[in-house]
Amino acid sequence: MTLPLMRPPRKNPVLRTRQMNLPPGSRGRVALGLTAAAAEGRFELQTCADCASVQYPPREVCHQCLSPRLQWRAQSGEGVLLGSTTLHHSNDLFFRERLPWRLGMVHLDAGPTVMTHLHGDVGPAPERVRVGARIDRAGQAVLIAYPLQGDAHMADDKMLREMTSDPKFRKVLVTDGKTDVGQALVKALVQAGADIVWVGHAEPWKKMGGLDDISALPQVTLVPLDLTNGRSVTELAGEIGGKVDIVINNAEVHRNFGIAARRGTDAAKAEMDINYFGFLRLAQAFGPALMGRSADGTTSATAWVNLLSIYALSNFPPHGTFSASKAAAHSLAQCLRAEMRPAGIRVINVFPGPIDDEWNQQMPPPKLAPASLASAVVKALRDGIEDVYPGDVAQEWLERWRDNPKVLERELAAGGG
Repeated sequence: MTLPLMRPPRKNPVLRTRQMNLPPGSRGRVALGLTAAAAEGRFELQTCADCASVQYPPREVCHQCLSPRLQWRAQSGEGVLLGSTTLHHSNDLFFRERLPWRLGMVHLDAGPTVMTHLHGDVGPAPERVRVGARIDRAGQAVLIAYPLQGDAHMADDKMLREMTSDPKFRKVLVTDGKTDVGQALVKALVQAGADIVWVGHAEPWKKMGGLDDISALPQVTLVPLDLTNGRSVTELAGEIGGKVDIVINNAEVHRNFGIAARRGTDAAKAEMDINYFGFLRLAQAFGPALMGRSADGTTSATAWVNLLSIYALSNFPPHGTFSASKAAAHSLAQCLRAEMRPAGIRVINVFPGPIDDEWNQQMPPPKLAPASLASAVVKALRDGIEDVYPGDVAQEWLERWRDNPKVLERELAAGGG
């Protein structure tokens, strides 16, 4: 049984800060289908459209009938552990610093036999296990075998913590605490065991509803942070940048209407100044510090979370300029993910549908409750997921966008939602 993670001791400032060594990350293009599914929390394997064979490792053609008609299909992951071993020596720098490390061979009920990392609660062979796909520090999918019945401390497993960004005992910055979403995020992070939660407040002199409640929590500290002001961002980074383990950028400006219904560019500039340029200022100030501490013990710097919008995938004309600003932020987030990957920092993009907040008052249900959005963010951190689409509307939009982006564009232009 996994022992609960104990609060780590304070770091000795005289000791060196360990730099990140990534696990082997070389993959062929055909194997990226496994990674794409794992990035959204799914375990998929290639299935032949002609003979229905399920295969692993990924190949260009079916191993049974040589058909090239291979499709990625979700798998239950259940199977039998055939055997296991524990590494006590490795020439690979990543694993050498994290020994001992358990590996096993699992025969899946779907057919293939796979090599997996083993969760600490998995017993000796033969044992029924469940295999799942996770994204490792190199940004590639790896397979992990779990026991069928877990316990409350499964996430504290040493190996699993390397594959996720669990906020337990970590220090988190939430960039905007004045909104319902920001306050829900703070409460969810405290409940998840975060050690410290710094909460940004752009206008400290204003008394905003709910701030007193979250500031009363012992883990919470309000800090001045205005993403439109480069000096404000830089000063906060100088004060706490070397301590932050997770950055959650939830600050945004959301205005209705598109192009013709509004004169001038002031509203669009305000949206871009926070949703895009604010994100850029934050990344330039806090990114280097996170990358420098990505291997700094059990509470290392580990993740960057961006609150985007499902409107970033395809413009929603009633919220046209907001959609455009989120599309720009999405593109910037992809750049940030590429730059942070060599340091093992996971960039998580959250694409919610309409949120039940002040900017969507006139929009009919279903709308996403702030508490549900916060729960989805914490779950993504715990599960090591890269892209999250919380809410029924976001899931529907995503399905329609993947089916045919041009059809979705026309439907939205015609008033469909």
